[in-house]
Amino acid sequence: MTQMGEQGGRVLTRSEATAHGGRNGYIETPDHHLGVKFSVPQELGGDGGVGTNPEQLFAAAYAASFQSAIGMVARRDGITFGTSQVTGVVGLRREDDADPSYHLDVELRVLLPGLSREQAERMVQEAKALCPYCRALGESVGVRLTVVDEEAGG
Repeated sequence: MTQMGEQGGRVLTRSEATAHGGRNGYIETPDHHLGVKFSVPQELGGDGGVGTNPEQLFAAAYAASFQSAIGMVARRDGITFGTSQVTGVVGLRREDDADPSYHLDVELRVLLPGLSREQAERMVQEAKALCPYCRALGESVGVRLTVVDEEAGG
């Protein structure tokens, strides 16, 4: 097997999943902890069936990773707040109808109850620097980081 793009450093953990059938198929992991059926959303010409889609999985993974990064910042700085929420919203977009390629549209909505908006925005920016998903996407995807108020409910 040829591995391309290997990075330096020590790998702490690896996860693996295999796709079968693309957006109309399913994915599975070798340990059988995850087995998910896919279906194509109606907006992309599919039947909108009972399966999930790659964007939902990415939204979930990105939200969980970012929330963990916020927790790291909070522990490091001794900051406490209520029960936080991070909602990942991931979509597909096209630049124009003539362009057949898709681009990700990503937003993370962050609720940090008990913090002022300024404190929450500072924590979000510091978490962005720690989150591996944020670093992987870099500036190639314009991720919107939105601090939401408790009244908005995340």
